[in-house]
Amino acid sequence: MDKKAKGILFKTYWSSSGWKDDKTTALSDFAYAKEKGLMFDPLSISHDDCVNRIIDIVNAITLDQVSKAFLSSLSTRRLDWRSGIGSYNIAKLFTPHKYTPVESGHSYKDGKVVHTSYTCKVCQNLNYGVVGHECYINEDLNVLNFERINWGGVRHGNLIYTLFDLEQFAKECIPEPTETDIEILKSILSTIASCNPGDSPSLLRDKLNDVPDLKSSKDERSIIIEILACIEVLKPMFYDRRTASKNDWTYAEFWRGEDGYNTESVGKYFGKYLGKWQI
Repeated sequence: MDKKAKGILFKTYWSSSGWKDDKTTALSDFAYAKEKGLMFDPLSISHDDCVNRIIDIVNAITLDQVSKAFLSSLSTRRLDWRSGIGSYNIAKLFTPHKYTPVESGHSYKDGKVVHTSYTCKVCQNLNYGVVGHECYINEDLNVLNFERINWGGVRHGNLIYTLFDLEQFAKECIPEPTETDIEILKSILSTIASCNPGDSPSLLRDKLNDVPDLKSSKDERSIIIEILACIEVLKPMFYDRRTASKNDWTYAEFWRGEDGYNTESVGKYFGKYLGKWQI
């Protein structure tokens, strides 16, 4: 990844104090980052075309590729490689379909509805739900790429992100995981298995901070947990558990320590690398 282009992308959206209000990029800088494949022109696409492109591209990607990429990201901190496995799992749920509108929310003023939001009913009914709009006009792909590289992706439940993530993933040349990568995964699984029955995803996130060689921020560990939940390595036994009224969890919201990890999903994605290690 070109360091200068990455710097241009990051400086467009982020500063020492967080998200920037002014997200403009000098034309020469944008041209350079675009040439290096890290920034993009806005995308306009319909829901139906987006779904069809997702199905086409996910069928050209293998489970082994996304598993290898997730593992290889653990020691290298290539968070963009980490994101693909979540998008792959979501994309595999798609079947060809047309946009089918259903109300998804309302905006109010003085107690009256002033705006109604819609999403695709078919997408919404997928596991955990996918937000699919009828059309995307001048969609900013650069902020998606920033989030993908900086945290490992934060919009796995968004139709346009699924497409963008998989298209970028398909361009990557992923190295084989190292022994360090595999040991990090084993430590993550052991940490999950050692959780107390009532431990929440947030407590697991704190415990993952002690995993040897897993250099990560709090936000990065949150994404690891969400991705593992998305691919059902973290699979709740129950979905009627009490949760905080305000929380940032999507896929992992109902997971608790007593659930441990799903051996079937671990074997599906990572069995090749874990060998005789007790899954």
